[in-house]
This record gives sequence, C-alpha cells and structure tokens, in this order.
Amino acid sequence: MPTNSELGAKLLADAASFFRDVGSQNPGVKEQMEQNAAVYEQVAQLVATDPNGEIPGQPPEGE
Repeated sequence: MPTNSELGAKLLADAASFFRDVGSQNPGVKEQMEQNAAVYEQVAQLVATDPNGEIPGQPPEGE
C-alpha cells in the first residue's frame, strides 16, 4: 500500500501527463500546458524525494 506522499507524487505526475496531453491536442494552449506540466513534475519530485521538506525562500505558513 503506498504512503500518502507516494500517492500524492503519483497524482501530481499523472496531472503533468494530463496537461501535456491537453497541450498536444490544443496548440493554442500548448505552451501554458507545458508550463503547468513542468511545475507539477517538479512538485511530484519534491514530494517523492523529500515529503517533509520546505520550499526555500517561502515564508512560514501563517505569516
């Protein structure tokens, strides 16, 4: 059974694939969909490799 972070990373990676599919079928939004996919892939990698890590340069939550 996958952990919550493993499942989250998989869902983010699948969303990146979805964005790429949408972009490949709609040239008018392809660039934006590629950007979305890249962000989702980056976050998927972060969640998979460092699930409790923090994003550098971001203020603590609640500030």
